[in-house]
Amino acid sequence: MYELDYVEVYDLLMRSRGKDYKNQAAEVGRLVRERKPGASSLLDAACGTGLHLRFLVDLFERVEGLDLSGDMLTFARNMIPGVQFHTGNICDFELRARFDAVICMFAISHLRSDQELQTAVNRLVHHLTPRGILLIEPWFRPAEFIPGYLASDVIRRKDRVIHRLSHSALERDCDNRVKMTVHYADATPDGGIRHIAETVRMSLFTDAQYRDAFAAAGCAAELVDLEHFPRSVWIAQRLH
Repeated sequence: MYELDYVEVYDLLMRSRGKDYKNQAAEVGRLVRERKPGASSLLDAACGTGLHLRFLVDLFERVEGLDLSGDMLTFARNMIPGVQFHTGNICDFELRARFDAVICMFAISHLRSDQELQTAVNRLVHHLTPRGILLIEPWFRPAEFIPGYLASDVIRRKDRVIHRLSHSALERDCDNRVKMTVHYADATPDGGIRHIAETVRMSLFTDAQYRDAFAAAGCAAELVDLEHFPRSVWIAQRLH
């Protein structure tokens, strides 16, 4: 989904949808230091274009990013010079460094199964220092999803207009897998109208599945309600 010609459209869309990345980053910093005072290092796993890292870089002495998409990371490097980025999958990456905090914002829903969820959580916890903090932003629970849900966005800049339209439905004979079809029309004065179409498959995980994954990875975890995170966040602390 995240080829180079899509990345700028993605970044513009994410920044136009009313999500307060600056205050979300501030809440992340506060939560981490409440549970691990003096925390100085943070890894943003599945960081995308660095929407949170742009603010987290001012809150921690050392921040790094990880993403599967090299094109996303190229964009992020240009936006946040000096930050170290790594290419990798959250299910099997291995870095030499360890971090006081690891975050994974929204992207966890792209995992395909309960087994992948447990694998990813274990891998993220593996990269924590002792008593380190893992923070995960979830997506919808199975009972919260609306089959046939339609979403639309219009992004207007001085010389550009982007329309996004999506349709989400449950996969056949599966109550926790979603197929999202997304269409973009990207219009500029010189380029005319460009069309991008993508299909994204996502998972609806239950609270019990999250709790089991954290417990299996050796963490105590809780779901925390926050002002700037409409679906709350899971925050877990490594027990050893």
